[in-house]
Amino acid sequence: MSRAKRLAALALALVGLASPALAVDCGVLEHAGARYTICKVDATRETIRLFLNDPETGKPLGSFDNVAALTERHGETLAFAMNAGMYHQDRSPVGHYLEKGNERRGVITSEGPGNFGLLPNGVFCVSDKSARVYETNSYLAKAPACAYATQSGPMLVIDGALHPRFLKDSDSRYIRNGVGTSADGKTVYFAISESAVNFHDFGTLFRDTLKVPQALYFDGNISRLYVPGQNRHDMGFPMGPIVGVTKPTE
Repeated sequence: MSRAKRLAALALALVGLASPALAVDCGVLEHAGARYTICKVDATRETIRLFLNDPETGKPLGSFDNVAALTERHGETLAFAMNAGMYHQDRSPVGHYLEKGNERRGVITSEGPGNFGLLPNGVFCVSDKSARVYETNSYLAKAPACAYATQSGPMLVIDGALHPRFLKDSDSRYIRNGVGTSADGKTVYFAISESAVNFHDFGTLFRDTLKVPQALYFDGNISRLYVPGQNRHDMGFPMGPIVGVTKPTE
């Protein structure tokens, strides 16, 4: 399928799901021989938040069910959720984490083992009516006013270019998920592969098909998605940071 046809297919899928009642529009497309679920969020209209610990108990939330229960207690409905960054065994974030303006962990700039340390890595930042992915050094230099932020790595797309260390023929393949943002910060694309893919193919999904200038890898293998409006509720081991879109309960 050509790039133009893929974009048209995605547009039709998203339009088909569009409804004033829906906070997130999700559709499925094919890229480089693999299928992906793409969820598009209008950051100017929707409430995007990060979740880590239960504010009452201090314990890690760890699951979509726990996040949904938390939002329900506050008169909200969880319309979408996805794991949002790497974490330690105790489910604390590996990198920078900011929630409601409070920093839980500082920014990590050093190179290291694993995908997080495959520099450049980056930060997903949610501000008032906007959301952007920043390369980590750019994030530090610009110091954006984020209400929520999560650091992960590697970057998938940096200023319209693919991460320089991705190999087209790499045999390192996993279910992967990540996020890309438009240049104006108004549109956010959350993506998860429906089969195992390598970094190169996942990165080109954001660069060539979704055409976002910045995109960030969240994780692989444990990648999961929650979209109750489509009866999608991926199960698995407890998670660390979780990104969600909430709306007032009707």
